[in-house]
Amino acid sequence: PTPAADRLMSAASYCFPLFNGFQYGRFLLSEYPILATPFKPIIPVVSAYHSIPYASFISFFAFYLGIVRNPSVSRYVRFNALQALVLDVVLVVPMMVQQILSPGLNLTIFGYNCLFVFLVACFAYALGCSVLGKTPYLPLIAEAASRQLDYS
Repeated sequence: PTPAADRLMSAASYCFPLFNGFQYGRFLLSEYPILATPFKPIIPVVSAYHSIPYASFISFFAFYLGIVRNPSVSRYVRFNALQALVLDVVLVVPMMVQQILSPGLNLTIFGYNCLFVFLVACFAYALGCSVLGKTPYLPLIAEAASRQLDYS
């Protein structure tokens, strides 16, 4: 069985991409305020996180160097932290595509909504698996995380 501390650290890792991807939910949550209800307890934490300059950059390297590359941390925690980091990196791609292609507002809103729903689904799945001590496998993301972890 996976120790409770490992499960907690793994579950907490998935807050990182959620906090960074929360911006993609702005259209969906403003259109349907009832969907924002489950997020109300974490909104102050997300706001505090985003108020710190370079918080995302610092958090990324703290996770990577402090957890993923730390051999004293269990492989289970390292894999989950790396999978969360890969998911966070994937969230940058739509922003880059938007800046390059400059799609219309309707397409941007649709893309943001889909991305936010995907992110919340990944978060819920990974959180549930982590709490239960099971390893969550997010398609494509788990493969990249596993390759990177095995490479090191």
